[in-house]
Amino acid sequence: MAKGDIETYYEDGQWKNRPQGNDRASNTAETKAEAQAKGREMAIDRGVEHIIKNQDGTIGARNTYPRSRDPKESKG
Repeated sequence: MAKGDIETYYEDGQWKNRPQGNDRASNTAETKAEAQAKGREMAIDRGVEHIIKNQDGTIGARNTYPRSRDPKESKG
């Protein structure tokens, strides 16, 4: 992860978002879906990658914003 990418993760019974490199969460949510939506907005506003982790801490998904920055050549 690059510094500034947005990370959605589960900690202490809450879903949270934070820019990579920060120690504290920028916001919290009760559900993963709510946290993902907030994290997506943050990533789009900043033009960075959004890393969504599962409850166990493994990476579940990665999305790059804007799409033109995505290093993958494949569609989808």
